[in-house]
Amino acid sequence: MATVKQSFPVLEMTCAACAVSVESMLKNTTGVKAASVNFANQTALVEFDPATAKLQDLQQAVRAIGYDLVVDVEDPQAVKEAAQQKQYTEIKNRTIGSAVLSVPVVIIGMFFMDWQPGTYISMLLSAPVVFYFGRSFFIHAVKQARFGKANMDTLVALSTGIAFLFSVFNTFFPEFWHSRGIHAHVYYEAVAVIITFISLGKLLEERAKSSTSSAIKKLMGLQPKTVRAKVDGVEMELPIASVQPRYTIIVRPGEKIPVDGVVTSGNSYVDESMISGEPVPVEKTAGEKVFAGTINQKGSFEFEAEKVGADTLLAHIIKMVQEAQGSKAPVQKLVDKIAGIFVPIVIGISILTFITWMIIGGDNAFTHALLTSITVLVIACPCALGLATPTAIMVGVGKGAENNILIKDAESLELAHQVNAIILDKTGTITEGKPVVTDLHWETDDADAKKILYAMEAQSEHPLAEAVVNKLKEEGILATPVDQFESITACGVKASVNGTSYFVGNRKLMEENGVRLADAQVTTATKLQEEAKTVVYFSNAKNVLAVIAIADKIKATSKVAIEALHKKGIDVYMLTGDNEQTAKAVASQIGLTHYKADMLPSGKADFIKQLQDEGKVVAMVGDGINDAHALAQADVSIAMGKGTDIAMDVAKMTLITSDLNSIPKALNLSTKTVRGIRQNLFWAFIYNVIGIPIAAGVLYPVNGFLLDPMIAGAAMALSSVSVVSNSLRLRFAKI
Repeated sequence: MATVKQSFPVLEMTCAACAVSVESMLKNTTGVKAASVNFANQTALVEFDPATAKLQDLQQAVRAIGYDLVVDVEDPQAVKEAAQQKQYTEIKNRTIGSAVLSVPVVIIGMFFMDWQPGTYISMLLSAPVVFYFGRSFFIHAVKQARFGKANMDTLVALSTGIAFLFSVFNTFFPEFWHSRGIHAHVYYEAVAVIITFISLGKLLEERAKSSTSSAIKKLMGLQPKTVRAKVDGVEMELPIASVQPRYTIIVRPGEKIPVDGVVTSGNSYVDESMISGEPVPVEKTAGEKVFAGTINQKGSFEFEAEKVGADTLLAHIIKMVQEAQGSKAPVQKLVDKIAGIFVPIVIGISILTFITWMIIGGDNAFTHALLTSITVLVIACPCALGLATPTAIMVGVGKGAENNILIKDAESLELAHQVNAIILDKTGTITEGKPVVTDLHWETDDADAKKILYAMEAQSEHPLAEAVVNKLKEEGILATPVDQFESITACGVKASVNGTSYFVGNRKLMEENGVRLADAQVTTATKLQEEAKTVVYFSNAKNVLAVIAIADKIKATSKVAIEALHKKGIDVYMLTGDNEQTAKAVASQIGLTHYKADMLPSGKADFIKQLQDEGKVVAMVGDGINDAHALAQADVSIAMGKGTDIAMDVAKMTLITSDLNSIPKALNLSTKTVRGIRQNLFWAFIYNVIGIPIAAGVLYPVNGFLLDPMIAGAAMALSSVSVVSNSLRLRFAKI
């Protein structure tokens, strides 16, 4: 049976090492082919065989190590948000509670350290901080230890637990140390403040992380919760989840359209800017398609539901953004490996620090050994490391969605800034992909002639006939009845009106029927053909009445976008299955020197491979089924949003607007995102590279400095917040 890929919210994760543990458990579950856990947005993307891996099996595997997986519910996102809100409230309460109890402990420890009753008061106040407000650290650490795993909770539980127990021993048995000439130190204030600072850091982290997923929340907010529908002729209000295909949906002025469908009655204008990026509302009449999340204007209409629930265009967009935010950039896979071994290494460094101080510490060896080993455990939090990449990716993907750039996976976002060659398909990518009349030269003022042309083209089945009909319709021309309509294969059409014959077609049709072409008309036709336009003639039995030029119009933004790419030093190539003359004409109009005509789909893919063999990082931009092979071959694949489903399935990015100006934007977004990742990783690594040796006491022989565990706790909290804050800057960057 084929595997399925599904995203599940994960609850209770507190650090990057947690994500590694959850991912490891899922990967080792029977039936799971692949799993990727994202700490930043608290999700697991799992590919599994539903025949051998039940959802409950996945959930049980995660629960076994102290976390939870949200499965088998109607709205997992709502459950996740509710759980996150509950967790945020719990962390907030824990932080406030531990802070209230920590303040008097700190005051006693700082200013009344020799006051004997103060030691007992500090013990009584710090005990609930450690074992009640900080209980989650110990619970998770024990659950991890059962499976031979360790995470940040392990570090906090070890450091605060050992320090508290050591302080309790010194409170009740101070003579043990006094008899050896050593003062019996207690560290209740350090323990309480560590729990408080780490809880505060988590509180700030939770708030910051919720900001990174704003793109998903905005997209989800586009869909209404209820709809008005006709079921068996009865009008009623239904929850969105109850809507089925073929239901008749009623849309009133100002309402959001709930599902995808086709208008059956009524008319209005609909704001589709969230899909197309175009600010002008689109007229909707019977037979027109409407999409979930778009906004109706002043009119009202009814439509038949076609795609509901997870099948709507909006749902696909949301799923794509969710999966992209949950996917991992190549650099993140390396960071995950580091995070997986980070905690055991830190515990090893802490033990080594303790042993070293016991050997070289002199009179205060044990005190220094305990303090430094605890400080190493506290300061070495892998959170900043784990948040560095995914927070930047999440914000980058969200920023892309806001700019009509849908990014399917993190790898393409990380790689796009390296692109130095871009392949553009012609039809539908550089051009509109729809033939239109560009020139219409009339040789007569007879209004009836225009009506006859309209009538003939309206009956014609030729693909170009529609362009002529649309042009005449714009001019307000009405059809007139014609007699003896005949389609002539490979030439055009013939009809008669009141005994007079009329022809619409190519030059061959004119010549075969003895229609005279004036020299000026031939000159005009030749000039139009040189511009890669298809020329159609309209004539009566003797003379040409109109010369019509039809072309696939170049998008207004194509030339500007290509110039922007050239300025970036990127080689731009146009590959088309069209003929050499058309390709040359289009290339010259948009300022391209590299182009290839008469290209088969396999030829496009081969050309991309050739560029890759030359060491280029290639992006392919296309919109059709014929581009799918080339899109799959390219390093970065970009589909036009108005293209075929298969092109969008294969491509790693989709431009909803079909505006080529989005390509430079996508590359700029990649550059800024990767820069953010590098900055985050630098600070995360440098923090640990500098912090751990200082915590271990390397400065003590130089200037007698030992880092206080309280300060280490504050520094650890600050490191995570600084990384997330740096990622959030991208939300306000101009791309």
